[in-house]
Amino acid sequence: MVGFEFDGTACFRKGTKAGPNALRHASDGIESYSPYLDADVEDISFIDLGNLPIDLSIDEQSAKADIESAYNKTNKAFTTLFDDVALKENNIRLLTLGGEHSISYAPIKKYLSDFPNLVILHLDAQADLRDGYLGYHYSHASIIRGITDHFGEQNQLIQYGIRSGTREEYQWMKTHNTLKKSRAEFFDCVQAIPKDIPIYLTLDLDYFDPSFSPSTGTPEPGGEDFHSFISLCKILRTKYFVGCDVVELSPAIDSTGNSDIFAAKVVRELLLCLEKTFLPIFHNQTAP
Repeated sequence: MVGFEFDGTACFRKGTKAGPNALRHASDGIESYSPYLDADVEDISFIDLGNLPIDLSIDEQSAKADIESAYNKTNKAFTTLFDDVALKENNIRLLTLGGEHSISYAPIKKYLSDFPNLVILHLDAQADLRDGYLGYHYSHASIIRGITDHFGEQNQLIQYGIRSGTREEYQWMKTHNTLKKSRAEFFDCVQAIPKDIPIYLTLDLDYFDPSFSPSTGTPEPGGEDFHSFISLCKILRTKYFVGCDVVELSPAIDSTGNSDIFAAKVVRELLLCLEKTFLPIFHNQTAP
């Protein structure tokens, strides 16, 4: 697990750079055991690498060049840390904590490189398919469009929960047949993914209805609930689930701290999914 404290391109309400540490703090106050999955984080082995180095002095008053420089330097730090790590061969599963959604670019690019047939599940309120936004090519509003630039013929994008976007974004999703319009359609689609096909999940917390998790910069009514997320987790535990990121927690927006706890429990379930998942046999050897 690694944190990426960045919200430089956030266009409505900032604050997600505090997300990784707020989520860790909240995790100290919740049980490590998941009654939903009947599994305990204390029984698994994982390492929290802390946060990537970044200049946290940048804010909405900073020059655009400074914001982009901070973002690029932290992406480079991620690449330096993981570029020579063979995720597939060593069965290494990475969970990245944001930060705004633009932080997903570096980890997803790495996963696309290591897993040529990767399927990406994108859970979000917004489509994030703009071709840049407000002068930022790697904006939180364009992350999904950006990572599709690195797609090969075997890659697939599956989107669900989207309920906000431009006409052009919805036309893109229609043209590329990426958007699942109902929970049943989405679950059936994930269930149909062959067990040896790697799956990466990029989860924007505004996927959930703001009545459950209001601490996000771009809230949208009509989102999903925690129990539907648990249903997805139960499917992922039977699949080749290789990595994920959880983004857009903005702690200061919710003074109750409930959103932090909600996000911590989401991460708890995902850690348990990453640990307990189907593992294909590579080169006639099964990883430990």
